[in-house]
Amino acid sequence: MEDILQLNEANWPECAQTSYPALLRLTQVNNIFIQIIRECVESYGIQSSDFNLLSCLRRNPAPHTLSPTDLYQSMLFSSGGLTKVLTRLQKQGYIDRLDNPEDKRSKLVTLTAAGKSLVETIMPVLHQREKQMVEALSAADLQQLDSMMQRIMKTMNSGELVYPHRVQFMGASRS
Repeated sequence: MEDILQLNEANWPECAQTSYPALLRLTQVNNIFIQIIRECVESYGIQSSDFNLLSCLRRNPAPHTLSPTDLYQSMLFSSGGLTKVLTRLQKQGYIDRLDNPEDKRSKLVTLTAAGKSLVETIMPVLHQREKQMVEALSAADLQQLDSMMQRIMKTMNSGELVYPHRVQFMGASRS
């Protein structure tokens, strides 16, 4: 990152003067975090999108069941993408598709015992890796970072900036 900033300063000063190094570093941290998630989750034989769906179901009250529309809205998948994930997870035995008593045209998606066990096995490992990522920060630093990120998100979700209102984060949607 420092090389990029120095090259910009030396060879593209007008860019360097208007860029925000903190946002470049944030992008780099995000990319590293996504890679950590991907590597961890894939070591359990599933994809990141699979884990996001499983954790989305798990964070809902038992019996951990949602309609495909609810999943679609909270996960930012295209319907084709969601269908592929649902099919893959059902074949692996991590979810079931049940008749929807309120809408005969759709099926509900429910977390199986195997899916619940898998997501509950992976999540603590991810949390440990998150902890390692931020170990250089104090509790006060983390609170301040969170506060700053909330302010940035508030700005992005108001006024002239248009940004998706639901942002996927480890299977959780944040508004």
